[in-house]
Amino acid sequence: VTNGGKTTLTDSLLRALANCCVIHQDDFYKPQDQIAVGEDGFKQWDVLESLDMAAMLDTVQAWLSSPQKFARAHGVGVQPEASDTHILLLEGFLLYSYNLPGRHEVSGGAVP
Repeated sequence: VTNGGKTTLTDSLLRALANCCVIHQDDFYKPQDQIAVGEDGFKQWDVLESLDMAAMLDTVQAWLSSPQKFARAHGVGVQPEASDTHILLLEGFLLYSYNLPGRHEVSGGAVP
């Protein structure tokens, strides 16, 4: 869903939760010259192939490997009273359309 309030909700959660980082799927669009043009003559921005999901997964992996380092590198102050709790928000409208490598698709979604 586009214009459904995802970013507004994410921003509210980011302000309310300690040690919280966010990764926006919109930050991972491929360069404009790599976006396919549909039969209607318009660039196809709303398809999974327009995103560099490998780069997004690398970013998620960077957070998983060191949430504190990731937070500091992205300007998020780590609050000592909640230093054992780290939250990552992934925001985007095509997140559930991507099948992670090594997972198998079954009716209703991916499973390990």
